[in-house]
Amino acid sequence: MRENAQTAHTFETRSVSDNCLTRMPSVVKCPTCGKDVRWTPESRFRPFCSDRCKQIDLGAWAAEKYKIGGTDEEAPSDESPSGDYNPH
Repeated sequence: MRENAQTAHTFETRSVSDNCLTRMPSVVKCPTCGKDVRWTPESRFRPFCSDRCKQIDLGAWAAEKYKIGGTDEEAPSDESPSGDYNPH
């Protein structure tokens, strides 16, 4: 029996060996330290290798070391709206 070739977003790779289709878990690099991490349910901190690496990454976001693309012109202003708007 052949599987449907259009499965939704799977994180598994497939390899053919001895004319048999087998599933093998994908391996990704930890974004913090670069260590190999198997993409399985047992990998609690994926894509990170450990809680420590996850916390280091969170700290970098909190310290604004990472930024999402865009320009300052697109950011909403912190100033009160113009006109005679009064929330009270």
